[in-house]
Order: sequence, then structure tokens, then C-alpha cells
Amino acid sequence: MEFVVKTDVGMRRTVNEDRADVFVRSDGRILAVVADGMGGHNAGDVASEIAISEFKRYFAAYNPSIVKAKDWLTYTFQSINQAIVKHSTVNKGCEGMGTTLIAGLFEQNKGIIAHVGDSRVYELLPNGIGRITRDHSYVNVLIDSGEISEEQAKTHPKKNVLMKAVGTEQTIQPDFHEVEFQPNSYFLFCTDGLSNKLSEPFIHSILYSNTSLAEKGAELVEEANRAGGEDNISLIILSNNSEEV
Repeated sequence: MEFVVKTDVGMRRTVNEDRADVFVRSDGRILAVVADGMGGHNAGDVASEIAISEFKRYFAAYNPSIVKAKDWLTYTFQSINQAIVKHSTVNKGCEGMGTTLIAGLFEQNKGIIAHVGDSRVYELLPNGIGRITRDHSYVNVLIDSGEISEEQAKTHPKKNVLMKAVGTEQTIQPDFHEVEFQPNSYFLFCTDGLSNKLSEPFIHSILYSNTSLAEKGAELVEEANRAGGEDNISLIILSNNSEEV
């Protein structure tokens, strides 16, 4: 498996509150993590940094022969949630901070994805693109109740309001998705700084262009900035193709 990680402050922000990283173990397991921090007085970067660094620490100690992947992800999400809650309680200026959080744990061609918030995972195949995760957002509640359409949600004044984030409540329960690599496919993890600016067909066209994985990642960031770049932009692309990174 090959991967590329990109994060960018964007065109309007002065602080990058996103964090993204991929960790690889000697047993071949791979963990991809994306976090988009929010809240407090620019404390979003603190929340997302805690999330990523704690996931790295827990991943190093993870024993898959003892704990199943889903149980481990649940425990790690809950532990990170408590760490952020504790930090926001005892540190002035960090009150109310939280973060979206997506973690994908892969072994060979199979993986399990856990997520909270509105950062996203897409699966890309030669014939199309599909969204794996569903945003924990206010507008999705309205869509589910039939009050607005998917199209109306794109311009709704509360489109960025989250119903669920890591560190904002005493307990957290992520959603889970089991995935498997198909031939010539990709998984794209990204924050809303990318997904809010680029259409799914356009993202697909870039991923299936005749360029390296690193160039694909760089072009996605460049195009999101060209489209306004109002937010931080972060992404991870995972590939099972034999490309030069």
C-alpha cells in the first residue's frame, strides 16, 4: 500500500488547526488519521494535535492478538475524547475545544474506519466515487427529517454546525465502516476544507489523472485553494496501485 499526506493552512487562515498522518508498523498494519480542530481561542490546533499524537502512541502499543480492531478503535476514541476534555478543563483558553476525527486501520487490503464529525472518507474506483462516511452535522439531521434537500444543504447557513465532535462531550461513540481495496482503487481521507470546495467528480478526475500519488495530493490542495481556500485543507490518499509516490 502507498500513501501521501498533505496539509495546508489555506488562503485565509493564519493557523492550521488540521492534523493528518499515517503510521506504519513493522507487522504491516497501517493507521491513517485526520483531525480538524475547532473551538476555544485558536485551541483547535491543540485538540487535533492531541488526537493525532495519542493515536500514534496507542497504535504503537496495540496488540491485535488480544484486542479486536473495532474494540481497539472504540477504546482509543474514548481515551482521546477524555484527554481533550481534561485538557480543555484545566487549560485557560482551551474551553470548548474539540476536533473531528477519522481513523482508518488497514491490514493488507482490508480496513476498518472509525469517524466522528464532518471530515470524510471517499472510496474511488475507475467508474466512480462514493462517500464512505456520513457527516455528523446539523444539516444532515435536516436532510434525514426531510426538511431540506442535499442540494440545499450545500448553502445552508448552518452547514458547518456539528452535532458530534471529539472532546466536546464526556463520552463519544464513533461510527464504523468496514472497507476493502478493489483493483485500481483509492481511499481519500480529507477535512471539509477540501470537500467543501471540490466536487466529487472533479476529485475523481484528479485521482485518475496520469500523475504520481504525490502530484495528485498536491493538485487537490492547489485546486481547493484556487476555489477560495477559506479553511485549512488536509488529506490522505491511500493507494493499492504500484505508483511512484
